[in-house]
Amino acid sequence: MLGPVSVLPGERTVPRAALLARAWSLLGDGVAPLTNAAGRPLARTVKLILDPLVLRPVLNPGFAAGAVSGAHADDLVATITAAGPALRATAEWYLLVKRARRRAGITEGHPQDLYFQRCFELATTHGRPGADAERVAADVVEEVHAGASRLTAEDLRRYLTDPANAGELDRLLRAARHPVPDPARDPGPDPGVAAFLVSGDTAGFPALVAANAGSRGAAELAGPGVARGYGLSDRTVPVPPELGDRASKRDLPRPLDRSVLERLFTTVTGSDPAGLPALVRREIDRTGRAWQLGEEASRVTMVLGRDASAGLEHEPTSGAQRRLRSRWDREAYVHRVLRLPDPAAAGVPEALRADILGVRRAYLRRLWVRLHGREVRGGEVTADALWDLLDGVLRSVILDQRDRLRAALERLVAAR
Repeated sequence: MLGPVSVLPGERTVPRAALLARAWSLLGDGVAPLTNAAGRPLARTVKLILDPLVLRPVLNPGFAAGAVSGAHADDLVATITAAGPALRATAEWYLLVKRARRRAGITEGHPQDLYFQRCFELATTHGRPGADAERVAADVVEEVHAGASRLTAEDLRRYLTDPANAGELDRLLRAARHPVPDPARDPGPDPGVAAFLVSGDTAGFPALVAANAGSRGAAELAGPGVARGYGLSDRTVPVPPELGDRASKRDLPRPLDRSVLERLFTTVTGSDPAGLPALVRREIDRTGRAWQLGEEASRVTMVLGRDASAGLEHEPTSGAQRRLRSRWDREAYVHRVLRLPDPAAAGVPEALRADILGVRRAYLRRLWVRLHGREVRGGEVTADALWDLLDGVLRSVILDQRDRLRAALERLVAAR
């Protein structure tokens, strides 16, 4: 048995990833189904089981940081090893539930996402699988998938690729292009946009919507490199999308480069299957609108977010820009990464550093995704909620970057 975690003289913290790996190694082969090829807990094991159900950092804040205080290091390891019987039983239940899933012919959803926490619940209520374990596992699978009559991403893919539908949908896609207002014929940028930037006052939002300020503000996207500069496309000029026949969360293109399938597959799960044709037709219509968004309120929000976020990378010149910039400037990790002479040597992935340097592009991508998701789900943007949305998108970008940086540094420490 390995002894207590050793903390060197003067060393006040221990990398959390190293502690998790150490504790996990004490549990033996019984947790193999929850373990990765390197012998450490799977990322989903940490996210879905260890953090929320075993370590519970909300109740034990000493376990929360990426670097754990030496005073809490042994306690963290002891907490995981004390849960060893439940974790080994969880692994056994998981194998049985996966077997029941295969027998039921279910392919939708990631098994770890769907069953890890249910299996831990079985482990804590039933202990190790007993004589009726196969029936219990089958009941869990049936319960989890009781909403099988709801729409799935696979239903969407089949509908889009069905030859009986594809011809008509292609014709609709080609016909969907709507004219974007020409700034040479229309008045210039709505003065209400400038007023918003100065004061941050959202009272004029309905007037901006009525004046089509969002659609007019999209005219510049036809210019070479503009959409790419905003992080919304990898193309010089965005082109009309395809229907698509495959999609992956890990490899999604930039927002304006996505197929109809890629735009919808993460948002349709759980919808009524009877509404699928209408949902697809609304998305096809949306692809031809300014900013490829269907509602003018969403398009106005993109214009306001575009202009307010300019202060993230340049000296702010307005109240709205300073409001976003002040949140960004409070993030210590930003300043640390930007000061690093060799970020790669320090364990910072180049893609993450590029996102920090180009935070405005990351912001506008996420803002578009938020607005699009609201439209698909039938939500709307109101004046009262406008700043919550604009602030919340930046907060989401910051949290994502923090998590990615912490994970990268933990991997670097664990590899040493």
